[in-house]
Amino acid sequence: MNATKLIGKYFVSRQKAVELYDTQAGAIQQRVMNRLVCDAAQTEWGRDHHFENIKTYEQFAKAMPVNTYEELKSSIDRMRHGEKDVLWPGQVRWYAKSSGTTNDKSKFIPVSKEGLQDIHYAGGTDAVALYLKQNPDSHMFSGKGLILGGSHAPNYNLPNSLVGDLSAILIENINPLVNLVRVPGKSTALLSDFEVKRDRIARETLNKNITNLSGVPSWMLSVLNRVMEISGKKYLNEVWPNLEVFFHGGVAFTPYREQYKQLITNSNMHYMETYNASEGFFGLQSDMNDPALELMIDYGVFYEFIPMDELDKPNPTVVPLTGVEVGKNYAMVISTSCGLWRYLIGDTVKFTQKDPYKFIISGRTKHFINAFGEELIVDNAEKGLAKACEATGAQVSDYTAAPIFMDANAKCRHQWLVEFSVEPDSLEKFARVLDTHLQEINSDYEAKRYKNITLQPLELVKARPNLFNDWLKAKGKLGGQHKVPRLSNSRQYIEELIQMNR
Repeated sequence: MNATKLIGKYFVSRQKAVELYDTQAGAIQQRVMNRLVCDAAQTEWGRDHHFENIKTYEQFAKAMPVNTYEELKSSIDRMRHGEKDVLWPGQVRWYAKSSGTTNDKSKFIPVSKEGLQDIHYAGGTDAVALYLKQNPDSHMFSGKGLILGGSHAPNYNLPNSLVGDLSAILIENINPLVNLVRVPGKSTALLSDFEVKRDRIARETLNKNITNLSGVPSWMLSVLNRVMEISGKKYLNEVWPNLEVFFHGGVAFTPYREQYKQLITNSNMHYMETYNASEGFFGLQSDMNDPALELMIDYGVFYEFIPMDELDKPNPTVVPLTGVEVGKNYAMVISTSCGLWRYLIGDTVKFTQKDPYKFIISGRTKHFINAFGEELIVDNAEKGLAKACEATGAQVSDYTAAPIFMDANAKCRHQWLVEFSVEPDSLEKFARVLDTHLQEINSDYEAKRYKNITLQPLELVKARPNLFNDWLKAKGKLGGQHKVPRLSNSRQYIEELIQMNR
């Protein structure tokens, strides 16, 4: 008997549970809210916000404000130092390290043992369940899954307490049975030197029967290119003929899709998008013919949404899931079994349908570049430019930056178009200082720049005088509140500007 059909029976109950999303979304989310409030009632946060009195969504929303990382940071830091019952019951020992904050190089997202099970592992289980439902003739369990992970390190030297990439936390705590169907071995998976890790993964997996891949597209592509170098083959399906699916997430897949198609020529290859982050696992592609993701609503995550056009207002509208409108851009707010309460995650979503609720990730609440998992925000850019100006005597009048996506050799970089009011004494030095300082203040950018493996040194293009004003004028947006987009995942703006710069 096909081993996948036999193992697939384990996932049938979850497939049926997810079908209830079609008709019971409001009730499911209400139960999640009630459970979170009940579980955390005796924590410091629960007592301060009178969780014992919360029975309705209206009471929940009234009990506490919407929070950013900065508002929760002091509580999280106390938890990292070993304090119990602060934001979540007991002692939370794991912290997922992520960049993207205004004031710090990294933020540390608590990952409780409950959150590991009912958010992160639940998402991984459902990814397989929904894939098998769409592909009943799958043979993915006839071989092994190549799962990429990061690394972790001690947390303040507390016993059994660690910080690191979420993927490393998941691998460290995974059910031993899963290790029977995954590669590489834990010692390789958790290596911190990606160059060494990439080579070891390629060599460990080269002669294995790999049927599925899981990871961030940019990191995975780098590993696969190393597999091709060692194997000497032209196509990946010559190395792994039974490869059938790539579960991908972390960054948009669009820039990589064509490269994967060129690398994997098997017509039966599938690509399934997942929306998982340090803060939680939120969405899965339940229909591979529909790019929208289905919101996973029965995990340890309660969702709220703020219309983006109200986000900067003193008292913006905040609605639960049942209050969203199709086609409207929302900032997502989450409360989780890891102790994040009404947390503004920074992502924006747009719903494409209800019953079940499906959405696309429409961007971030602020300008950013996250083409390769680097999560570069405007605050990083401003600080990097200030340091470069200080080092070279330059003054910047305007700038924008965007990614140059990987070419056939897996090379990629950020391209900066900068207009100077006072030119630097050396353009090369300006670019070098900017690149170095971005690594110093953003741990994700630093990781992607490590040994030029994923990101090459940034490219600096000098803009002619008045280029940005001319561009705004051409669009009828000169003056007033109109601003130049500083950072963008898209090359639309920078291409228009470079065209005018010639």
